[in-house]
Formats: sequence, C-alpha cells, structure tokens
Amino acid sequence: MNKIYIVICFLLISFSVSAQQFSQYNTGTTYESFENTSVRSFIPDSSREYSFNFLIPNFNANAYITGDIQGSLKNRLFAKSPSYQSDALKTGFNKLNHLNANVNTYLLMLKAFTSLNGDVEMGLSYQIRGESRGLVTDETLLLFDGNAPKNFPNGAYDNIFNNSFQMQLYNQIGFSYRERINKQFAIGFKLSALLGIKYSKFNIDESHIAFDNVNDEATLAMRGKYYSSYVPGHFTSHDYLPTFRNPGASINLGTSYLTNDKITLQANIKDLGFIHWSSRSLVGNFDGVATIKDISGTHREDSIYNSAIQVFRSGGGAPRSFTTKTNARAELSASKTYWLDYDNDIKYIPTLIGSKEIWYTGFTAGLVNHIQYKNYTGTVTFTYDDLKLFNAGLQFMYKTPNIEFFMGTDRLINTGRLAFAALGNQTQIDHVGTYTGMDLYMGFSLKFGGPVEHPMNASFIPMGEKGFFGRLWNRLFKTDK
Repeated sequence: MNKIYIVICFLLISFSVSAQQFSQYNTGTTYESFENTSVRSFIPDSSREYSFNFLIPNFNANAYITGDIQGSLKNRLFAKSPSYQSDALKTGFNKLNHLNANVNTYLLMLKAFTSLNGDVEMGLSYQIRGESRGLVTDETLLLFDGNAPKNFPNGAYDNIFNNSFQMQLYNQIGFSYRERINKQFAIGFKLSALLGIKYSKFNIDESHIAFDNVNDEATLAMRGKYYSSYVPGHFTSHDYLPTFRNPGASINLGTSYLTNDKITLQANIKDLGFIHWSSRSLVGNFDGVATIKDISGTHREDSIYNSAIQVFRSGGGAPRSFTTKTNARAELSASKTYWLDYDNDIKYIPTLIGSKEIWYTGFTAGLVNHIQYKNYTGTVTFTYDDLKLFNAGLQFMYKTPNIEFFMGTDRLINTGRLAFAALGNQTQIDHVGTYTGMDLYMGFSLKFGGPVEHPMNASFIPMGEKGFFGRLWNRLFKTDK
C-alpha cells in the first residue's frame, strides 16, 4: 500500500482539532485582525489605508499523536525498511490513542481603514479550514503488523477496534468589521458564509474478530453508525471549489479593553457556526461481517482496509440532510507592554491566554512572550492543555507599518523531531515521548494606498466619522458633547 494511504488510514481516521495559534496574539498583523476581530492592524500616521496578502497563502497547520502507536506508525512511514515495530503495542487492553490535526489557510485577506475618527477597519477574507477528531486503539495497528499468532494469541477478541472518527472540511468567505469605541474599548466581528466540502464520521460501538491462522485469514464484524456527505463521483481537487451544495454560517466576536494600569484584556468567541449538508448525503447504521484474506501477506494493508470499508457500507445508508457544528472556541487574554531601554527601541509584551472549546472538552492555557527590537520580533510561546501536553514554540516576525512577514511553530521540539524522522533518522523514528507532532505557520501582507493621517499631519482631508458602534455607544451612554 502506498504511504499516502497509510496516512489516510491512521491519521485521517482519527484526527481532532487543536487549532490555537497563540503566537499571533498582540502582533497587530492582518492575519491576527481576522482571527481576533477587535485588534487593529492599521497605525494612524504610519500605515497606508489598504492591506492585502496578494493571494499568498497565510496558513496554520498542526497535528499530533499520543500513545503507544507513535513509534510503530513512524517506523511504517519513515524507516528505510518499513515495518510496524509492534513490541510497544498491547492486545486486549483497548488502549486509546489520540490523533489530532487542524488546518486553516487564508487564500485572500483584504482590509481597509475606512474612518479615522472611529478607527474603523473593514475586511474581506476567503479561507479553507479543516476540523476533525477521533480515537484509535493499539490493536488497530497490531492488525496491520501481519503477525496474528504473536499479536493475537487468543484467536478471538471483542471490542478491540472500537474506533471513532469525525472530519469536516469547508470553505469560509468572511466580512469583518472593527471599531474603537473610545480610547479604552474596541469591538469587532467577522460574519462568514460557510460552504461545505466534505464531511465524514463514524463510531464503532461493537467489534469482533476471529483469526484463522491455518488459512491466513480473519473474520471481522463491526456495528456502529456513520455519516458521509455527498460528493459527486470520486473526490478530486475540483471539489475544493466553493459551491452552495452544503451551506452554513459562522460568527467571530471580539472585544478588547485597556485598563488604567495599561493592561489589555481581550475576549473572543471564534468560529461559532454550523453547516447544513446536502439531502443527498448518507446517514446509516452498519452491522456487518467481512473476511480479511492474506492477513500476513504483502498486500494485507489493502485487504484490511477494503474489508473495513465493506463493513461500513453493509448498512446501505439512507440519503438525507443533516447539520453539524463548527468547532467554536472561547478565549480570554491579558497582556501588558514593557519598554526595556531608555530609547524605547526594545519592548517586551507578555500575554496570558486561556482557550476553551465550546462543544468539546478541550482546554489550552498559553503564555506568549514577544520581544521586539525596532522592526524585528522574536516570540517564545508556552502552552499546556487538558491532555497534559506541554509545548514550547518560536516565532520570527519582520513588521513595519506597511510590511509584515512571520513564520514559526508552536511545537518547536516535536516539529524538529518529526522532521528528522521524516528524513530517515532512526533515533527520532524510534523515539516515543509524550506525543509526536508538528506545527507550522506562515503569513505575509502589504499595505498600500493613501496614508492614514490625523488632521494635524494630513496632506489631504482626513476620512470619515465615528462608526456605527461608536455612534450607538454615544447615544446609549450620553457621551456626546
């Protein structure tokens, strides 16, 4: 079996979202302004009035694996002599491994500064996102190892393949609005139309396998439920293009407040939304049996995969629509700026962040440390989550009022280890730590157009009045003079 199918079988079958990109907090980049909607990306008297990424993707991608299957999967994918190296895996204990991943790619980011008095910014964005989650047992990898007499000595087992899976991929077209109400308070939102690309989900509630070592085969039975979105024909690159077949919507809300002690507090609700999948999608129960042939042969991976698909499709399924949630999160942060020299060339900005998934149990806490020297910023990030995973990351950023470029990782050590493993370093292939994973992100944008200037500095008539929220605030709290 080609390695790409191994990745599909084991990674895509059990991914979960871990989407935080904490390093961008309080950077003022165009990317951050679309994610943390109350944050400004323009600097009056310095910036030009339009910001654009010129269709250069700004992306964030991450993945990780916990549990006993780390070394086994890396040996199969990256070793010079691929094998599953199954000694660390255990049979009969139903040990679950978490496999997590996320992708968020902005293909278009366009923002404009529209009102000087109200400090108003408006923007359009187009992005592709992927969300998924699940679990996989040790025994699933042992089945692919091909040594049934050793790995499954009892001959028959119940409920050792009770895996789960959920994956959602969609296009997102957004309109954002940000306004500073007064010198202390700002508010922002992003309204998005979601256009679903693909959705898959299954839960295996019961499973049974019986081995026939004499005939080199096994009988596999599974019972559960599955969901599958409609994709005409075979899934191709054209299916990534936006269509109205699976519509949805989401909202991001953000506020920021500057206290008298110069502490900036932020609150964000991110990606709160839904997708309604086409009535030609399939929803069904499966309760079937398949025989896996040649279970120790060279083609066993194909045989096992095809037998599992045969069982999933045994229930047929009924065409009907269904609605799914997007993976919404609530985040709170607090930050403060410290100047480290008399000339105000070096500043330090620490930020404390807490992020909670709204529909699931995931929680992550982070500490982001920006150290800026003139136009250069280095960032050290530490995070800790509910799976007891500790991460350290680095970011490099070059940012002027009109040019910004950044790249980094929020999982530095593990990304490095996985890179060396992918290059064939056997030490890193065999290494089993708390988790195996990677995290990479990069972004770029430029500002152009006329300068954003205050009246005293203006070379032309300045723009606009207070925005909608500012006028509403003045009327509610009678702040107009």
